Amino acid sequence: MTDNRQIPSDRAFALADHGVVALQGPDAVAFAQAQFANDLNALEDGRWQWNAWLTPKGRVIAIFAVLRVANDRLLLVLPDTPAIELAPALKRFVFRKKVAVEVPAGLQVQGVLAAPALAQGALLQIDGDVIELDVGSAHQPRTLRLSSHPVETDAAALAHWRDIDLRHGLPRLDASQREQWTPQQLSLERLRAFSVKKGCYPGQEIVARTHFLGKAKRGLALLDSDALLVPGASVEEGDKALGQIVSASTRVPGPALAVLPLDHPPGELRSAGLALRLLPLLDGLAR
Repeated sequence: MTDNRQIPSDRAFALADHGVVALQGPDAVAFAQAQFANDLNALEDGRWQWNAWLTPKGRVIAIFAVLRVANDRLLLVLPDTPAIELAPALKRFVFRKKVAVEVPAGLQVQGVLAAPALAQGALLQIDGDVIELDVGSAHQPRTLRLSSHPVETDAAALAHWRDIDLRHGLPRLDASQREQWTPQQLSLERLRAFSVKKGCYPGQEIVARTHFLGKAKRGLALLDSDALLVPGASVEEGDKALGQIVSASTRVPGPALAVLPLDHPPGELRSAGLALRLLPLLDGLAR
């Protein structure tokens, strides 16, 4: 299930499907706290967390890492959601707050399939214009790097990186899957990516009600198949539709994430006629 050729573990490659949005100004943290699902007030300078932006109906628009570089500067590292789309969407909610929302020019997101030298867990390593995050686990050490010194894209390494995300339960949402799922349906509690105790934010009432009333009936499951799976495709058991593919590998064979019932022990699963194998999700990406 890995690429046939060896991917160097010490070489940086461009994460071309990632982007960055910067929030800068004295109200940067207050603005993010009011908009995003996780608790920015509990995040110290020099640390990072997983977070999400939701619709008022509690559906996930985007999942991202938030880096608290300073008390007046946050960086959002976005897999899949284009920064040039998210930044103007956020700007509509600035109103009178003293915060600038921008896409930083010349800042590239890079990956290394090895542990960072100093960054560990949620602790950032900031060295001039280079910022490193520990986004690895015991199963696969990894470094995510923001740098103004560009590196080349490696298609095989990029696909491998995405597969690691999926195996650890980090949903990679293409456009068809945005605004479709609640944080609980995407099992974002596994990443500690939302809070049920902080103040109001879009979708907070639905998220909190689902949590406190124990009504989360579906969550993520890891699957694989001998053919490409398609986000949005139904997952079936016999002639009964059980759930839906949310994220899928770009390689064959490769992993996929599906939203399935939590209390239903699945039998023989299929999607578009393809046999599916149920696999255990890996831990280690929570921060």
